[in-house]
Amino acid sequence: MASRPIIEITHLSKIYRNDEVETIALDDISFNIDKGEFVAIMGPSGSGKSTLMHILGALDKPNSGTYILDGENVENLSEDELADIRNRKIGFVFQAFNLLPRTTALANVMLPMAYGGVEKEKREEIARKYLEMVGLGNRMDYTSNQLSGGQQQRVAIARSLVMNPSILLADEPTGNIASAQADEIMSIFQQLNEEGHTIVMITHEPDIAEHAKRIIHIKDGKIISDSDGHKQKRIKSKK
Repeated sequence: MASRPIIEITHLSKIYRNDEVETIALDDISFNIDKGEFVAIMGPSGSGKSTLMHILGALDKPNSGTYILDGENVENLSEDELADIRNRKIGFVFQAFNLLPRTTALANVMLPMAYGGVEKEKREEIARKYLEMVGLGNRMDYTSNQLSGGQQQRVAIARSLVMNPSILLADEPTGNIASAQADEIMSIFQQLNEEGHTIVMITHEPDIAEHAKRIIHIKDGKIISDSDGHKQKRIKSKK
């Protein structure tokens, strides 16, 4: 028997209303993502991809349709339950990094575990493990404002992993870093995917999207294509 998809989106719509103006951000879209996939969702500005990212991240709710994440129907949850599912099941990586600037890399990575109720003595051990994994074993005691953009994004990736989430949700993860560092960040995502992590990445850059194994194109709130990525063999993960 086939396992259930980790993400199930069925007839999802989102409409924003401002006075008498209606803006359809998502228009009756449906797709599934299986455990272990690496999917890029891309489209131009105003296509609906940011709205979809907010719904996938349990930061917003659709007007209609269903979103089931790892067996849980997300749109029926209360605000407290949504906050809980964000901490337990979703690892966020943002374009702006969202790190505390005068706080060490280690402390930044430990933060979700404090909210998640992980025992204090285990937090540092887990944080060190993931910072080593992203190649920052020698930068753990640097504050985030002492790190380059690429290094800050590595800290953000390590932070996204510490609660062992069901999915990693990356929103324009290379948008604020140089192109050479962007390739390094994408190689980390590819390595994580090879290790079994499910990754959903929002981007408007075709070059970045093609590192994923699957690309979903959105335009005017509708899915216009769903195809394979192309660069899986070009970028090798660095050991």
